Amino acid sequence: MEGIRLSKRLTTNQGVPVPDNQNSRTAGSRGPTLLEDYHLVEKLAHFDREKVPERVVHARGAGAHGVFVTKKSQKRYTKAHFLQEEGQETPVFARFSTVIHGHHSPETLRDPRGFSIKSYTEEGNYDFVGNNLPVFFIRDAIKFPDVIHSLKPDPTTNLQDPNRYWDLMANSPETTNMQLHLFNDEGIPRSYRHLRGSSVHAFKWINAHGNTTYVKYRWVPKAGIEGLSPDEVKEIQGEEFNHATRDLYEHIENGDYPEWDLFIQRLDPADLDSFYFDPLDATKDWPEKDFPYEHVGTMILNKNPENVFSETEQVGFNPGVLVPGIQASEDKMLQGRIFSYSDTQRYRIGANYLQLPINCPFAQTNNNTQDGVMANPKFQPTSSVNYEPSEEGLQESDEELEFDQPLPDNAVAGRNKTEKADDFRQPGELYRDFDEEKQKQIIRTLTDEWSQVKNEQVVLKLICNMYRADEQLGKTLADNLNVDITPYVGQETR
Repeated sequence: MEGIRLSKRLTTNQGVPVPDNQNSRTAGSRGPTLLEDYHLVEKLAHFDREKVPERVVHARGAGAHGVFVTKKSQKRYTKAHFLQEEGQETPVFARFSTVIHGHHSPETLRDPRGFSIKSYTEEGNYDFVGNNLPVFFIRDAIKFPDVIHSLKPDPTTNLQDPNRYWDLMANSPETTNMQLHLFNDEGIPRSYRHLRGSSVHAFKWINAHGNTTYVKYRWVPKAGIEGLSPDEVKEIQGEEFNHATRDLYEHIENGDYPEWDLFIQRLDPADLDSFYFDPLDATKDWPEKDFPYEHVGTMILNKNPENVFSETEQVGFNPGVLVPGIQASEDKMLQGRIFSYSDTQRYRIGANYLQLPINCPFAQTNNNTQDGVMANPKFQPTSSVNYEPSEEGLQESDEELEFDQPLPDNAVAGRNKTEKADDFRQPGELYRDFDEEKQKQIIRTLTDEWSQVKNEQVVLKLICNMYRADEQLGKTLADNLNVDITPYVGQETR
C-alpha cells in the first residue's frame, strides 16, 4: 500500500481494497453489467437500506390515476401488446416527485423531478421510471450512492452543503451536462403539469420478427414545459410549499385533466457506433436533429388517489419491469437501477409489496412465490405442487417472449470504462442553444452556487470543466468569481 495511508485506503465492507470505484464489471466496454461484481451489488444493496420507511430518493411525490391511449401503432418496432392498435387504452398510475429532499420538503427547491408511470397492460405491468431532465449526473450505477450522499444533508450537521456536492461534481466531469440542465429554470418546474418526462436510458424494442430497435422515450406536457424563476420561487415558497401537489390535485378534481404526449426516438443497432458519443451513456442526450421525435400516444390523468399512503407512497417502480417486446439496453446506469429499485421496495414496503393493490398487475399471476411478511392469502399456493418442473404444476409459456441479444466477440469481463466519454461537447452545444436570457440566468445561478464553495481548487475545476464545454461560459464564470484560469487554458484535453 505504498503511497496510501491505511486510514485513507478505500475498501469494501469486508476490508478488501477497492482498486476501481468508478466502473462496474461489464462484459465488454458497453456491457451488460455482470452480477459477479460483488462490490457493486453490496454497495447498492446497502445504499437501498439506508433509510426507512421514507424512500431513499423521490420521497416527496404526488400521484394520480389515468389512461394511456395509443395514437399510432408501433407493431413495426415492438410486439408489446398495448402498443399494437390505434385507440387502445391502458390504465396507468403516475407519480411525480423530487429526488433529493425529504417527504415534506418544499416543492420549490432545485432538484431533478422523477417521472414514473405504471401501466397495467394485458401482458402484465410495465413501468416507465424516468426524470424530467434527459440526462443524469453519472453513467455507471456504482457511483449512484456517492452522488446521492453528496446531495443529501451532511451526516455531521444534517444540512445540505454545496461544498459537498460541488466537490463531487468538480471531480466528476461527466456531471457537466446535467449541471447545465439542472441549474437553468427547468431545475424548478412550475408545476407537475408543466413537467416533461424522459427515459434517460435507451431501451430495446423488439418486434414479432425478432428485429431490434433502440428507443428513448419523451413525455411532453400539453400545458407546456415551464420553470420558475428565482424571484417566483421566493414568492411561492413564502406562502406555500405544496404548490405542485395542490395544483395537480385541484386540476384533476375540477375536471381539467392534465395530458402528456408520448414520443419516441429510434436508433438502429447498426448505427450504435456512428456518433461521437455512446448513445447508451446516461450522461448523453439524443439530439432531436439526429433522432426525430415520433408520436406514439397520449396519457390523461383523470382520478386522484383515494388514499395517498396506500397508492402514492406504496407504489413501487422498477425500470426492469417490462413486457414482451421491450427489453433493457446495456446502459450501465440502467443495469444497476434494475437491481436497486425492487430491492429498495422490498426493504421499504416488504417482500410482498407486489401484492398491494397499487402494485398488483391486472393480468393474472401464477408462480410458486410464497410466504414472507404480511403475505396476502390470495397469492398463497393452494396446491401441494409449489415447485417446477412437475407433471402437475405450472407450465412454461410456449410463446417466444424473449430474444437473445449477442455480445461483441471481443467482450472482456472487467471494470471497463466508457470508450466515448466526451463529457464536454454536449453541454457546450446545449449552452450555445440557450437564448441570451437563459444564458444569463444559468451564469447567475452557477455564480451564486459556486460563490458558496470554500475550496478554491474545487471552484477552479468547476470553471475549467465549463470552459472545456464553452470557452466564453468558462471565462465569464471565472471573471464573476475572480478566478484566474489563464495558467490552465490550453492544458486541458478533451
